Amino acid sequence: MEKITVSALAERLGLEKINIGDPDREITAGYVGDLLSWVMGRAPEGGAWITVMTNVNVIAVASLSDVACVILAEGAELDEAALSRAKTEGINVLASSKPAFDLARAL
Repeated sequence: MEKITVSALAERLGLEKINIGDPDREITAGYVGDLLSWVMGRAPEGGAWITVMTNVNVIAVASLSDVACVILAEGAELDEAALSRAKTEGINVLASSKPAFDLARAL
């Protein structure tokens, strides 16, 4: 399987770069989910997590799960607290207006 970084994925899928803490982080899997407690226990380390959730808890879950990036689907936007936390924690956050299904299929 081809290796891909967060930066390369953003370019290939035309994703907006909301916050890039580690552009060279390798993506090893994908995960789609919005129930944060579920994601926290199941999202794979190094995964690209697709969600429509946008509050500060998303950044906490991303950090605890050690995902490579969060991809916000369907035009979802991080609130100010979440963006600030993403910058502080160095969490890669990308965004798209596409539905989660389309992003997962492209991933």
